[in-house]
Amino acid sequence: MSAIKLGIVGVGKIATDQHLPAIAANGDFQLLASASRNATVPGLPGFTSIDEMLAQQPDIEAVALCMPPQHRYQAARAALLAGKHVFMEKPPGATLSEVEDLDQLAQSRGVTLFASWHSRHAPAVQVIKAFLAKHAPRQVHVIWKEDVRHWHPGQEWIWEAGGLGVFDPGINALSIVTEILPTAMFLKSGVLEFPANRDAPIAADLRFTDANGLDVHAEFDWRQTGKQSWDIIITTEAGVLRMADGGAKLWLDDVAQELGDEGEYPSLYRHFAALVQNGKSDVDLSPLRHVADAFMLGKRKAVEDFHS
Repeated sequence: MSAIKLGIVGVGKIATDQHLPAIAANGDFQLLASASRNATVPGLPGFTSIDEMLAQQPDIEAVALCMPPQHRYQAARAALLAGKHVFMEKPPGATLSEVEDLDQLAQSRGVTLFASWHSRHAPAVQVIKAFLAKHAPRQVHVIWKEDVRHWHPGQEWIWEAGGLGVFDPGINALSIVTEILPTAMFLKSGVLEFPANRDAPIAADLRFTDANGLDVHAEFDWRQTGKQSWDIIITTEAGVLRMADGGAKLWLDDVAQELGDEGEYPSLYRHFAALVQNGKSDVDLSPLRHVADAFMLGKRKAVEDFHS
């Protein structure tokens, strides 16, 4: 099949660091243009809105949406109405309802909608999933702590309502947990820490369970300096699994497990190409649903002001 002609919307840090290299390395895609308020892709036509890009570049068959989630619905809707396939950076939207509406629209138009979760494509994830299918988890401890000033310098949108705050990285952990567990989990309790001058949390402590009483404890914090923590520790009757570095490393009872070196975003774009070629969509909202549950059930705790 010929390469899928692609446009990218939102040329910010995640697009520059991850999407553009993955697209360039994948022969299933040909990047034709970009749409962004403040940046362009060197050597390609650049537009300030998705509507302008689609009008001026009618050959585009698919779009990758990399703007903040608060602004994603209208862009996705415009692309779907124009008959384009849509790849959405995580989280797929600001609310569950708007993404469900987009899913229905994609189905009615016969095009692909892909709500991507890049952390599910880390090398350790499918290895852990296969292990837990044979050896039931007894306890899960998620420790996801990082320095927001390092990873999101000057990005004020993440502190606005809908920007998710610490759940911007925390949802990556939730995307892994919902992929690897053999049964569905649900929230029992939580505490969300909000800086007094912000509309999104800087930390969260969550307790989940499942129908069998599994204990899942998740700690998210954006104030960690020094070594960053993206770890999941799982106790089973066959030993203790410890995943580190967001899924790049894995140990079973302190014995390092051999993993591939697959990159997350190259894997995402291979999956997107396969979805388009096979006329399918992939819209799993379980990670975002758990975040919504945390905002609904979690207790709010005020903490000191935060300044970027």
